[in-house]
Amino acid sequence: MDAALGPPQKMADREDDLTPMMRQYFELCSQYDDALVLFQVGDFYEAFCEAAEQVARLCEITLTKREDSTGQYAMAGVPIDNAESYIERLLDAGYRVAVADQVQEPEETTGVVDRAVTRIVTPGTLTEAELLDSDDNNYVAALAGDEEYALALLDVSTGDFYATSDRDRDTIADELGRFDPAEGIVGPDAPTDLLADACVVSPYDERVFDGEQAREKLTEYFGSPESLLASDAEIRACGALLDYAEYARGGEEGRLDYLNHLTRYDPREFMVLDRVALESLELFERRAVHGREGLTLVDVVDETACALGRRKLTDWLRRPLVERERIAARHDAVGELRSAVQTRERLHERLRDVYDIERLVSRIARGRANARDLRSLKETLDVVPGLREALADADCEKLRSLRERLDPLGDVRSLIGDAIREDPEREITEGGIVKPSYDDELARLRETERDGKAWIDDLEASERERTGIESLKVGHNAVHGYYIEVTDANLDSVPDDYERRQTLKNSERYYTPELKEREDEILSAESRADELEYELFCEVRSTVGDESERVQSLADALAELDVLVSFATVAAEYGYTRPVVADPEADDGSDGPAVDGIHVEDGRHPVVERTEESFVPNDVHLDGEEHFAVITGPNMSGKSTYMRQVALIAVLAQAGSFVPASAARIELVDRVFTRVGASDDIAGGRSTFMVEMTELADILDHATERSLVLLDEVGRGTSTADGLAIARAVTEHLHDEVGALTLFATHHHELTSVAERLDGVFNLHFRTHHDDGVVFEHAVERGAAAASYGVEVASTAGVPDGVVDRARDLLDENDAGTNGHRRAGPETGESGIDVVDGRQADRRRANGGSVESSEVDAGPATGEEIPESVRERILGVDVATMTPLDALNTLAQLKRELDD
Repeated sequence: MDAALGPPQKMADREDDLTPMMRQYFELCSQYDDALVLFQVGDFYEAFCEAAEQVARLCEITLTKREDSTGQYAMAGVPIDNAESYIERLLDAGYRVAVADQVQEPEETTGVVDRAVTRIVTPGTLTEAELLDSDDNNYVAALAGDEEYALALLDVSTGDFYATSDRDRDTIADELGRFDPAEGIVGPDAPTDLLADACVVSPYDERVFDGEQAREKLTEYFGSPESLLASDAEIRACGALLDYAEYARGGEEGRLDYLNHLTRYDPREFMVLDRVALESLELFERRAVHGREGLTLVDVVDETACALGRRKLTDWLRRPLVERERIAARHDAVGELRSAVQTRERLHERLRDVYDIERLVSRIARGRANARDLRSLKETLDVVPGLREALADADCEKLRSLRERLDPLGDVRSLIGDAIREDPEREITEGGIVKPSYDDELARLRETERDGKAWIDDLEASERERTGIESLKVGHNAVHGYYIEVTDANLDSVPDDYERRQTLKNSERYYTPELKEREDEILSAESRADELEYELFCEVRSTVGDESERVQSLADALAELDVLVSFATVAAEYGYTRPVVADPEADDGSDGPAVDGIHVEDGRHPVVERTEESFVPNDVHLDGEEHFAVITGPNMSGKSTYMRQVALIAVLAQAGSFVPASAARIELVDRVFTRVGASDDIAGGRSTFMVEMTELADILDHATERSLVLLDEVGRGTSTADGLAIARAVTEHLHDEVGALTLFATHHHELTSVAERLDGVFNLHFRTHHDDGVVFEHAVERGAAAASYGVEVASTAGVPDGVVDRARDLLDENDAGTNGHRRAGPETGESGIDVVDGRQADRRRANGGSVESSEVDAGPATGEEIPESVRERILGVDVATMTPLDALNTLAQLKRELDD
């Protein structure tokens, strides 16, 4: 999808007729024709003409009129002090916003004040705290290349900068799903649709993707790009992204001086979790509520104390490791912190005082931080010595390494402490931000100001005594300055040296030569002191900004420590255990054999167990000998929960967390695939079945023997015979050609016979029993389920008794009418699968009987004969490609034909 641009800005019929200010406005509109320009006029940001109409409508503000020598035109403005809330509305509406500030003081010119665009606000380049929705990263992306696709990702607010590339388009699509950028730009040789499927695509000058221009831009920041990046396409993507980020931050003035590192990575360095898997497993967003609290995986393992930790936790869960040593290092740290209760609690308490210094230092380096931001950084640095002390006796290498990385930045801490007041004013140009003791000249000016004000404080008492006027008052206002006020009844007592300053209704205001002299001293000292404070503050801010690399390194260490403490807290409070994670052929360092497959004892779903009153733990054993489980059982028995909990345990284990189980041994998983749940793509014209088949094709194309595959009801979007055939073919392919660890939940009970032919396939089912209705035990056992209990589930779900009883009668009629008779449909093939009436077979199994292959599905009685025209139309329907709306329309037409 393309970003919506600002409305066209019409120039006046004759440019010469424009006033200087409006000429300046339209010149900026022409220069930034892909954005909506907000133009500073005094204390407001204004838009004019057509743009004003858009701003007024979207921001719900009054549309006014402005009149000058050229005539009348529309105008709408938002107050600068509250501009971010209005800018957010414009962003939500799809606009990019160019903010044009006054860059010259009005008193410095006799003509129009100079204005320039100081920032372009776009969805992916936000740095303002008011516009960032959460503590999560906010990435902007750049895509380059046609044969090899290169992807660059940058969070302008934190300085996180990544690059990768691959010849496989799907791999890059997976990375876009993983990082979830808010916005992107595309090179002239790259496929726009690949990025457009993931985020808003913004138009930008394609020349920035030129190889030499990109190289020069990267060299300005990091030196030789060849030492950091693996290909020309990566260089072009990264260079273009830097250019776009600078453009958004104000052009030449928008250099990102806090950007100190660029991380090039290979997607295979992490477990792959594509967009489908992230949504199906509900790592970060709820897909459906299912009658319980709307929690996600990150919700239940997030005991972090600060924004840095929350962002790092999200990153670790998005990108679980596939390197055994790094995983073990995290597990070592979690284990030690879990055991050391007092240390863990001390660390957590101190980490609560840590500010989001990644975003702070980026504002500091860009010159947009105020004095309170510097104090927040100092308060974070105050925490570091205590953290280092708490880790002084750490045993594991990971915690000892983190302790060394906790740089106290003593010089920065001292500078801010010496220079910035403890509770500074928010504004940085009006004084009250720098300690007088920091600078001798500032101390002298503030003393002069203080002495002058003290003299004035004493003036009222001394003048009352001198004049005998008890009601005399000394005051001050912004227009007339200091004055002595005397009521009309006492005017006869006014001394000769009083000079009239202002006449009021019942009184007069005066000043004396000495009061005027003191006032001039105070105002001069105060004004010069405010200016000097601003100058000193800017120097301090610049000095701190120069240390941004050290601050960012500290931020990374604090974030890692916070996540490890969080994992340890969750493990201690909810009974998580340390998993053994290793390669199947590796020596895992334990007394047992190397890990082959996934073996979990008493495994639990980390989210469901926190939202249900009770949870039934279950084991899972998948390995080289039995790596494919066919899972049967009624709806609501726990099949989907069971499959998801296996995947979530693998994700947690490889992210470095302990897991909800009594024991777990896990072979390193390279990717989790999910085909779970139904979803239509109505806008894309794809039915549930087409979406299902597309996702299934992706699994079959990319799964490896180290992948974990979750399949739920594959084939249910088409006819029973077709669905069963697809399910059987998928099973055989994954078993014979791929060898992936697979959990396949199905209502096709006939599929359970595959276990008799394929060595690696085995059956699991969820226990149920009948006791005035079906009772789900949520316990998994070897073997196939006896029945689906569809009618019993309907009764339990609250379907009216009359409907349930009628359904049972129809099933009985179906059993009696179809026993031993073949329904019209596909013949049984060489695969050995007999297409059996599933309901009849379920009921036979439930009653302890068996299902003969001769008992094939005979279909329902048709009643009246179906007209040939309707039959032909039904046969001509392509179910696989129908959208839900098409299906409803077709059904309505067929019903009308039958009614006629």
